[in-house]
Amino acid sequence: MEDYLPIIYLSLLLVFLSTVAVILFRQIIKARRIESRLFQLENKLKKEDGPAKEYYELASLYLDKKLFFQAVQLLQKALKKAENEKVEPENVALIYNALGYAYFAQEQYDMAIRHYKEALKLFPAYTIAINNLANAYEKKQMTKLAIETYKKCLEYDPQNPVALKKIESLEKRLVTS
Repeated sequence: MEDYLPIIYLSLLLVFLSTVAVILFRQIIKARRIESRLFQLENKLKKEDGPAKEYYELASLYLDKKLFFQAVQLLQKALKKAENEKVEPENVALIYNALGYAYFAQEQYDMAIRHYKEALKLFPAYTIAINNLANAYEKKQMTKLAIETYKKCLEYDPQNPVALKKIESLEKRLVTS
């Protein structure tokens, strides 16, 4: 049995390294695909105007890269385009929510709240925007309003794990203070 121990260890090491190599390779492919799409969209939108969808897509890529200022500019262009193109309200709500997220990430909570509310005017059942709005209220130390907003989220999605967890922790915080 002891004669096989090094072979077993080497086999396990080989399996482990192969798994890591496959995961790493997949990540590289994914990153290259994203970078390629980013490059395509940047070049296209520099040369000519595109539809709201392309501005939104490029802004989303910028948000992933944490380039919030650039994302805000693109999302504002997407809103103007969406207005001209008569885009469905649910899709415009996505743009407003992304704008809110970009402002939130820059700690501009009032602007974030404004855009989350705009998203909810267009699509009241948009639970992600409701959660984001509640989170912005929480950051502004508006605890009671945050709890109310999370509860509103539960009206549309009774099992929403974010809202359930946040309500519990915020209510504990209210009781202790």
